[in-house]
Amino acid sequence: MTNGIGGSTAQAELAKMAPWPTPAPAITAVERAQRMARAQALMGEIGADALIVGAGPSLRYFTGVAWNPTERLVAMILPRQGGPTMICPRFELGSLDAALGIDAEIVLWEEHESPYALAARVLDGAGADSLAIDPALPFFAFHGLRQAAPAVTPLDGAPVIDGCRMIKSPAELALMSQAKAMTVEVHGRAARILEAGITTTAVHRFIDAAHRALGADDGSSFCAVQFGVASAYPHGLPGEQRLATGEIVLIDTGCKVQGYNSDITRTYVFGEPSAEHRRVWAVEKRAQAAAFAAVRPGVLCEEIDAVARRVLEAEGFGPDYALPGLPHRTGHGIGLSIHEAPYLVRGDKTPLAPGMCFSNEPMIVVPEAFGVRLEDHFHVTQDGAAWFTEPQASLDAPFGAER
Repeated sequence: MTNGIGGSTAQAELAKMAPWPTPAPAITAVERAQRMARAQALMGEIGADALIVGAGPSLRYFTGVAWNPTERLVAMILPRQGGPTMICPRFELGSLDAALGIDAEIVLWEEHESPYALAARVLDGAGADSLAIDPALPFFAFHGLRQAAPAVTPLDGAPVIDGCRMIKSPAELALMSQAKAMTVEVHGRAARILEAGITTTAVHRFIDAAHRALGADDGSSFCAVQFGVASAYPHGLPGEQRLATGEIVLIDTGCKVQGYNSDITRTYVFGEPSAEHRRVWAVEKRAQAAAFAAVRPGVLCEEIDAVARRVLEAEGFGPDYALPGLPHRTGHGIGLSIHEAPYLVRGDKTPLAPGMCFSNEPMIVVPEAFGVRLEDHFHVTQDGAAWFTEPQASLDAPFGAER
């Protein structure tokens, strides 16, 4: 094969890779303090006296604590005025101290004690009559809070949390830029190891090892490798496939850098593309470009989805979600979560604003044949949109001139 597809091995490509030479700086304590202040201002807008944020991406956003939620409550309570309080099991104190990126009061509970009663005492001490709830807080935690503090009015915390997280700072954009550039590098090297008969499992394992070689947080954060008809299913088919000459290759993968995500898809053909491959790929390219060109501050998120669909429908795809065509939204927000608000989909009337970051992926599915998805990411600027990484230029040379 030529044009960067095939001709190498996993071992040879990994031997050329090294940790990223210019890592983006970490989020500072000063920036986290600014996030807290922004959250407190948004709490005032919805009439919340306090905010609770459970373990997960939002807790990492505010505190630097990168823990996943479990059955034990680990949370931050932030009053509208004053500093945050962390609620944590006592036996986790050492780990919390090592991870915490902010100044906060820490209150601890033993295994036999109720963390919800402890949270209720924190809220009472802050004089909180209303509490904005992290939308990702598990129901059992919400239920525990309601029982422990029945007089406290619960409020939807999404306007506060999304209101902070959807606008990325220059430091966040730099971390995301690094993650996306790393994944584009991995895509190019994955294409070079392809050969007839290679399995999706082998490619998947290489992509994880390649992300690790570049210094991603934990290798690939996810990876979907789809050959031939499996590419007609947006998230693939179960089981292992072997690559045959003339088949579509669709690879969707990403990584994390200090928690910030990449999520990039490339679609090309192992061998000579058919006329139908070329036709569908070209329409997909035009839809992705049209969506990007339509981005301006103040434009509603749903309009970007509509722009992409108008391109597809003019070429006989759709309408709406009908196949052959685009079966899902055009894009999603991205940051510390791989999918986060807002979304490029009908009904999302959030106005675009500088600092918002999105995928742009108006996939075309041809049932029982193949799919084409070109997925890249952009951030909104004062003047329009800027790509984090350049989109796939062509079907025949998906990674530029042969290296």
